[in-house]
Amino acid sequence: MKRIITIQDVSCVGKCSLTVALPIISAMGVEAAILPTAVLSTHTMFKEFTFRDLTDDIKPIMEHWKREKIGFDAIYTGYLGSFEQLRLMEELFESFRGEKTSVIVDPCMADNGKLYPGFSEEFAKAMGKLCSKADIIVPNLTEASFMLGIPYVAEGYDEEYIVSVLKKLSTLGAKKVVLKGISFDKDQKSLKNVSERIGIATYDSENGSIIWYFHERMSQNYHGTGDIFASVLVGGLTRGLSLEKAASLAGDFVAESIRETMKNDKEKWYGVDFEAVIPYLLERLDKEIK
Repeated sequence: MKRIITIQDVSCVGKCSLTVALPIISAMGVEAAILPTAVLSTHTMFKEFTFRDLTDDIKPIMEHWKREKIGFDAIYTGYLGSFEQLRLMEELFESFRGEKTSVIVDPCMADNGKLYPGFSEEFAKAMGKLCSKADIIVPNLTEASFMLGIPYVAEGYDEEYIVSVLKKLSTLGAKKVVLKGISFDKDQKSLKNVSERIGIATYDSENGSIIWYFHERMSQNYHGTGDIFASVLVGGLTRGLSLEKAASLAGDFVAESIRETMKNDKEKWYGVDFEAVIPYLLERLDKEIK
């Protein structure tokens, strides 16, 4: 069985980060090893949550793995909370990147034109440096803008603009880019107008290919869906799917999870009921592998 190591925080209650990555990757038939960067009583949408920083534990854990000669088929980073954690990830990549190990960085630090609390433009530049060490990066448009030092454009852009962002992102160093949360008219005739679509663009700088995938935009936004997307993407890649198939599977699974959650009218800040649609994920995965 293949093994993914995912490095991000764990919220004891609330659906994000390791709390979603571990069950999703495991369900997809891949061993999910974890390296928690912090432990929170709940995710940050709750009030008065507790927080314990685990930065000091990362290096000793890595050293133990080295002694045990533990290896990984994929290394997947999510939310990283400090410059020191970024530095440690560079060290981890160097220490555990085997000949066939894929390194995937999800630069979780911003959305809707704003950095998350506690992050700065300097941190975004440092995240860009970490992305240079990756094989695949998975930013949204906000994160892409901050890493590239360009203005964030929320709407009114076209295909040419997204292509330019993809190519600029690849100059950071990663060979492949998955850009999330794009929305413009890309010959999607099945829906009435562009406001009803949201999509993903994948770019392979080695052959210049750009693949677009659009699906229905849900009427609600929920906490933690980016973590779900990245986890499905990495799981699919590790099971042998192409980047394009893994990205479309991840996008569709997020949409199905939101659709399921909307049935229960749960507070959107809590997270999505992805557990209920794991059978859908596995059925799709099985078809794609065949």
